[in-house]
Amino acid sequence: MDHRDILTRFKNGDLGREQAAALLTGAHPGSAARHALLTAEVAPPRAAVSQPPPARALTTAPAGGGPPLPADGYAITALHGRFPDADGLDAFWHTAVLGGRDAGRRTSGSPAGAGAGAGAGDFDAVFFGLTPQDAALMDPQERLLLEVLWQTLETAGCTGARLDTLTAADGEPRAVGVYVAHDPLGRAAVAPAPAGDAPAAAGAGVTLPARLSTLLDLRGPGHCVGGGGAAFLVALHQALSALRAGECGAALVGAVGLRPGPARRHPQGAEGGQGVGAVLLRPLAAARAAGDTVHAVVRATAVAHPGRRAREAAADRLARRALAAAGVTAAGVGLRETETTVAATTGDTGAATGLAALVRAVLQLRHGTLLPAPGDSSAVPWARPHDQSGRELPRRATVAVRPAAGSPAAHVLLEEPPRRGPEPIAAGPAGPAAASGELVLLSAPTPEHLAATARRLADRVLPADAVEDGTQDGRRLLAALARELRLGRAVRDCRLAVVARDTGELGAALRAFADDQAGADDLAGADDRDGADDRDRADDRDRADDRDRADDLAGADDRDRADDQDGAGGRDGARAGGARGSVRCADLRGAQGPGVLLGELPETRAYLAALWRGRRLDALARLWLAGVDVTAADTAGAAPVLPLPTSALLRRPLREAGCPATDGPTPS
Repeated sequence: MDHRDILTRFKNGDLGREQAAALLTGAHPGSAARHALLTAEVAPPRAAVSQPPPARALTTAPAGGGPPLPADGYAITALHGRFPDADGLDAFWHTAVLGGRDAGRRTSGSPAGAGAGAGAGDFDAVFFGLTPQDAALMDPQERLLLEVLWQTLETAGCTGARLDTLTAADGEPRAVGVYVAHDPLGRAAVAPAPAGDAPAAAGAGVTLPARLSTLLDLRGPGHCVGGGGAAFLVALHQALSALRAGECGAALVGAVGLRPGPARRHPQGAEGGQGVGAVLLRPLAAARAAGDTVHAVVRATAVAHPGRRAREAAADRLARRALAAAGVTAAGVGLRETETTVAATTGDTGAATGLAALVRAVLQLRHGTLLPAPGDSSAVPWARPHDQSGRELPRRATVAVRPAAGSPAAHVLLEEPPRRGPEPIAAGPAGPAAASGELVLLSAPTPEHLAATARRLADRVLPADAVEDGTQDGRRLLAALARELRLGRAVRDCRLAVVARDTGELGAALRAFADDQAGADDLAGADDRDGADDRDRADDRDRADDRDRADDLAGADDRDRADDQDGAGGRDGARAGGARGSVRCADLRGAQGPGVLLGELPETRAYLAALWRGRRLDALARLWLAGVDVTAADTAGAAPVLPLPTSALLRRPLREAGCPATDGPTPS
């Protein structure tokens, strides 16, 4: 080798400093160095920096290197969002499909009702365990993020027992990373700290992930990206790095942008706009094994600051990096979403711009339809691509946001999920077990929330005019629904249990329960905004039922006496309702003592698992109403996640800290 080759290999890292010095000076290196030199002599030289690298397996193409993503990528298993005139993704899709015909129309731009931002002063503090005073001190963007992160987890079926299966490399459960992007915070964002902890610092946006993780009890890493149209895509890029490193089993990536002024959608941009939403990411192989819904697959990401280069040159460079990382050519991409295409639908959404662009891309992949481009009048079908041999290829889309002053550029390559047949609904019990029905468990923080969630579930999943009473499909749906509520939802203090034989019976029971609760003063709640205690406000009808409720928990009737050994006693301070139609309920707020069973004991878990296997539904229902978490011991095997409506949020206007409003709740 001549001196030029030696210096080139030293620069590329093929030679160490001692080795290079020995070759340049003609000195004789030690034995270890000589062995390394011999290896270096026969090793092929690296490609020059100016030459493009060969196509590799999937990688996020981080600027500083790092291990690649798995070859099959990362799955988006849930997404949730609210934008102008679109309080949900179905409404967002409808608005986007019509975007070419109603562009330029002014909107209210409210995330909490008609869309993403007006009503940002409305919040369900009780649902998240906060006082109205604490909630009023939070920045509106933090309140919106808290809502959508929770709703995204619920959409994925990951707020209950299933959340414990999301583990980090060291086995820690509930290892979900929280990565958020937001516009500059406009006020102090203070969330109450757990007892014994110092309160969070006011106005520190960088602490948002930590506060959100504390409120949701998530134990993964987190990071906050403040401002810039690419902020959400940067946060997504960082979340993938944590997933690659095994720091978390899943990652929530959220964004909120509240721009001043009413939103105006038009192809060239917008004066202001609002948007809030989140996605949940998991390794694709793990998501498919768990039966998760896969909306799209992230194949590659690239992020960089442009330095002094032109914005377009920086954006083109990232596009080439992402495509090369995934081994895809530009011809294999059929859709490009940017900040310009988004503006026609949402306006200028600030830190949520990348979120809106990604949501648009995912929905187009899902529907196989291309939305109207700026200036076009209608959506068109998205033909599936084929290679030169005629082999069918997946649809692909890129999401890109160009750099702005002081902010980076970002590029994401998405792909539709692998095609597979419709997921079969797990078969329910057969024979005599089918006649016993299914145990459906539901819980909420207050009786008012419980009734609203029961009604929402009945209306959206079990419409009275569309049920199939007693059919095999109806029984399978009932079994899948009961299982999803047990494994996918958080366990709260106000609970109901119902054993139903078919979907029609369940729908009727839930509607009757919701109607009954609406007229019951004690179960409707006194005033959730200031935490008023309604447990002493029983009306005449419920006082007449006290003996039945006590008997139900103490095992005084004939059926309960036969099952006394199941340990279905009540906890001090708990109040349970007797059967209302076929629904039994209990309010465990303020209950004292350890409960009838210690859930952390392995013997307790084995006992509950035996009850599930033996289909001791009545015993399980009474234990549930007595305060035992019977859901964690459900041993039925893996099954596809069944998408269900999210829990009802009862938002109330927040005025000022210490002065909560007296307006009634707004269900959502």
